[in-house]
Amino acid sequence: MPKVSLLIPAYNVEPYLRECMDSVVNQTLQDMEFVCVNDGSKDGTLAILQEYAEKDPRIVIIDKENGGYGIGMNMAFRKATGEYIGIVEPDDFVPLEMYEELYNIASENQLDFVKADFYRFVTGENGEYEKTLFRLSPNEEDYNKVFNPSETPSAIKFTMNTWSGIYRRAFLEENNILHNETPGASYQDNGFWMQTFIFAKRAMIVNKPYYMNRRDNMGSSVHNPGKVYTMNIEYDHIRDIFMEHPDLWERFKYMYWYKKYYSYDFSLKRIGEEFKDEYVERFSREFRRAKEKGELSEEVFTVKGWRDINLLIRDPHKFYNDLYVPKPKVQKQTPKKKDTLYDKVKRHVPAGVKKTIKKMIGRS
Repeated sequence: MPKVSLLIPAYNVEPYLRECMDSVVNQTLQDMEFVCVNDGSKDGTLAILQEYAEKDPRIVIIDKENGGYGIGMNMAFRKATGEYIGIVEPDDFVPLEMYEELYNIASENQLDFVKADFYRFVTGENGEYEKTLFRLSPNEEDYNKVFNPSETPSAIKFTMNTWSGIYRRAFLEENNILHNETPGASYQDNGFWMQTFIFAKRAMIVNKPYYMNRRDNMGSSVHNPGKVYTMNIEYDHIRDIFMEHPDLWERFKYMYWYKKYYSYDFSLKRIGEEFKDEYVERFSREFRRAKEKGELSEEVFTVKGWRDINLLIRDPHKFYNDLYVPKPKVQKQTPKKKDTLYDKVKRHVPAGVKKTIKKMIGRS
């Protein structure tokens, strides 16, 4: 059994894949395996994976027709044999000590999962990476201690990602934690992330950033009508999971709607203009029903967040116009300078006598 299995779902990532693969196969933790899923790529992705697999027997390749993120990830999970499982997106990369250090923390504390702070980066004009630190929590007291996520609904406010840590494989299998397999859908990591928090009993977040998350490979699907409601579909899937566990629903329902609000907010900003009116109407209907059923709590939101939600419910179009439509910049006008007596006179006087007049009347 390897200590850590890394799952790498790859689709048309030829420009970035070598940097990713170099960062994982050269980890200081050598007792690892790498399950790479080629999801029907049409570029050189598969050839690069095969090149690395020829040199490193720890690499396993699953080559399949394109079917979507969730299907590929679940195939990789079932193939993995490691004690812990990590996820690396193929356009990202990781520092060489990441998995040795995280494995040691997880093993020593018998954790279901451990997550770490991370960086997001873009490539600057000079070719250098410009990175920004992202913290999982703004509260220092949340870090470096074992806690029980299943009894800590407030932890749902932690920054959401599935790739900045590792998960005990037995924990995932015992709770049947997988990705949603809606064909071709997006955001199927949301449900996986939520399940890890509501089922885990022992976890930790650490305040050392490792993972490097690329933000300048933004393949856009904003005008694809099939992608408009993928976030909504994912949160329906999450709710279905909760309905199988009524005790967890009662404990987490307010945080479910908290996370859902900001996920829908992200979606509304992402989609094309042609879909926004319809989307905000659905956004409003869902939250109106939640409020009527007593599933929203003012206490979990900021003052502004709660005010915005009530505006969304009351008047979705005003909500959209007030919060999402850019306001025109008002140009400040410089007051016109008042003419002096000299300025008024000089317009009508030949140039040769202006000097004499200036001496006689001054500039005031």
